[in-house]
Amino acid sequence: MDKYERLKKIGEGSFGKAILVKSRTDSRQYVIKEIGISRMSNKERQESRKEVAVLANMSHPNIVQYKESFEESGCLYIVMAYCEGGDLFKKINNQRGTLFTEEQILDWFVQICLALKHVHDRKILHRDIKSQNIFLTKDGTIQLGDFGIARVLNSTVELARTCIGTPYYLSPEICENKPYNNKSDIWALGCVLYEMCTLKHAFEAGNMKNLVLKIIRGSYPPVSVHYSQDLRSLLAQLFKRNPRERPSVSVILDKPFLARRIHKFLSPQVTHDNRLVWQSKRPAPGPIPISPAQKITKPAAKYGVPLTVRRPSDAIRKVSDAVKKPVKLKQVRTKGNKGMYFIGYSTSMFCSYIITQYVRMLGGALVYHSDIC
Repeated sequence: MDKYERLKKIGEGSFGKAILVKSRTDSRQYVIKEIGISRMSNKERQESRKEVAVLANMSHPNIVQYKESFEESGCLYIVMAYCEGGDLFKKINNQRGTLFTEEQILDWFVQICLALKHVHDRKILHRDIKSQNIFLTKDGTIQLGDFGIARVLNSTVELARTCIGTPYYLSPEICENKPYNNKSDIWALGCVLYEMCTLKHAFEAGNMKNLVLKIIRGSYPPVSVHYSQDLRSLLAQLFKRNPRERPSVSVILDKPFLARRIHKFLSPQVTHDNRLVWQSKRPAPGPIPISPAQKITKPAAKYGVPLTVRRPSDAIRKVSDAVKKPVKLKQVRTKGNKGMYFIGYSTSMFCSYIITQYVRMLGGALVYHSDIC
């Protein structure tokens, strides 16, 4: 850290801390992500280095530029470019109820898609797409950030203690404890598009159980007819409950009302190269082959949802048993969450499982007042 002068802390979340710094060599401002790794095993540290190496190879006008990384005093430091325009979440909140124009939404959305395509083309999942991880530069260019960092943190002890807030962007397959692939990123992309259109989250509820149920059902308030049918239809496709029915990011960008905007954000050469890739990946006429979801090691650990697939017969049996005996859950006072309590009733074994994992993520504990468990 001797090469940088600390200016101020600008954020704190699941990744650790975000610190605005000034380089002592070129006088430019950067953001350093400070991640505690002292509790990692040697294997986990090695994995984190591999993830940072992947991050270093990302080069795209709509992706936050990586500068360098280093380890010091039990922390991993990742130096990234600083986006002066803030994040999309703050931009949305600053609207104070005034909707964005469709022109603005589509321009932003195309840039997000171009960044995500660059990531997916390299067989990498972002896994933490949300408006807080989408940034704007000084000239208003959209840049996607923090991909790879979530994966670095998936196996750390620190994550469960620092990850706070409701996971509005969870896909149905993660909620249902199933393996997932890049289509979960597409679901989260839909959540961001919905936020830009309504200035609200697509799925909101007073507690975790109801939020999970809403996500699984795919029930969300409709977008205003103020927006075009093309936009509203696209949103419905992104929110398909079956991940196989959601379009890939390449298919999304191939839609005429979006494709004609691409040239505004990419150089002619990059645009031409992308076109060649899209054309080469277009399936031949006939049934579209669908590849099975790839199982990823601990992809949802940050939400406390491990990827273990239960046999349908077992799941049905357990849900049936749970319906017969309601479960009362109560979170006890813990050192990490003083004064926080969670009380609720569940008639579904599945919902109680999700709630259990979520409360554990917050560093709490559950006391079961039933002989079911």
